Amino acid sequence: MSTPVIADTTYNKDNPFPAIITENRLLSQTVSQKETRHFVVSLAGSGLHYKAGDSLGVFPTNHPNDVTAILQSFGAVGDEPVQPALLKLHEPIALREALHTRLALNAPTAKILATLFTRVKDSAEKVKLAGLLAPEAKDALAVYLEEREYVDILAEFTSAHLTPQEFVDHLRKLVPRLYSIASSPREFPDEVHLTVAVVRYELNQRKRFGVCTTFMADRTPVGSAPVPVFVSHSHFGPPEDLAKDVIMVGPGTGVAPFRAFVQDRVAAGATGRNWLFFGDQQRAGDFLYEKEWNAYLVSGGLARLDTAWSRDQEQKIYVQDKLREQAAELWAWLRGGASLYVCGDAKFMAKDVDAALHDIIAQQGGLTPEQANDYVKLMKKEKRYQRDVY
Repeated sequence: MSTPVIADTTYNKDNPFPAIITENRLLSQTVSQKETRHFVVSLAGSGLHYKAGDSLGVFPTNHPNDVTAILQSFGAVGDEPVQPALLKLHEPIALREALHTRLALNAPTAKILATLFTRVKDSAEKVKLAGLLAPEAKDALAVYLEEREYVDILAEFTSAHLTPQEFVDHLRKLVPRLYSIASSPREFPDEVHLTVAVVRYELNQRKRFGVCTTFMADRTPVGSAPVPVFVSHSHFGPPEDLAKDVIMVGPGTGVAPFRAFVQDRVAAGATGRNWLFFGDQQRAGDFLYEKEWNAYLVSGGLARLDTAWSRDQEQKIYVQDKLREQAAELWAWLRGGASLYVCGDAKFMAKDVDAALHDIIAQQGGLTPEQANDYVKLMKKEKRYQRDVY
């Protein structure tokens, strides 16, 4: 039987638990083009409960560099009182607090440009704004906004003067980020593990930071500063029948819940087999939890492990290619009642894996595309095909 979900009566999204990060270690190797980290978050004393497949919600704060840059653009010190309407506050708070902990400073909308257009005094700035806001510039506007944050726009249109209150009224709430939990409560009842790709890049001659990933990686000292968290329960999870086989497809950080699945099934004494498909750019730099997977292969916790490294050879190889390579065996598992789980990128990977699944079922099962589609629909209905994609 799976671990029962116990209602959390005290801490939740509206009242997050002040957790402590007790471990922050680099998972990826120095040759990797990525920075992937393993975090351990203590839930001790929270009364929070989770199951394999759940996620942890984390409330971040904004990068102090961004807050300072915005304050400087206003010539503000940060003590100015503001009362953003969307926060529904009973009384004003300091501008610095609003920018640091309450409001999102990224993903600007056309609304800020429209407001600036009414305020700019410089003719060149007004012409530029008019061009961006023209009906025929819809595509160009989308690209412009995607490449900028609010601080960039304020720096670009310096002749427009907004009050702090006018500015914060354009911002959205700073929302929590959800991360798939990479541990099982059967092994770690008082803590959760997270597998996080830290986002850092440069755009328009300015360094950018993933709001929550760098909050955890850089700005939350291990063992001290509290991190507001809550458990987000999910229907995504391993089968309750421990005799059932499980096929897991989780490239990159999409492998996180499957580490929880395997831990959970091993701890529960599952007799069903576990098969993992994992992939990333380079084997030498991106083989997340390699030692753990190899140990599970030896102990039997993993029956099979297939890996795809997209940049280790001239022709790129992805997890969907590995699925097709193992089509006959995959079909045998599915016919035997195995459940298939997919976690990770929704835009490309999940779609390609889904297409491969349909093709494999049609080819190996001697079915028409329509019959294969019906088979997949039945798998979904029976909860034998589940996806956690983003």
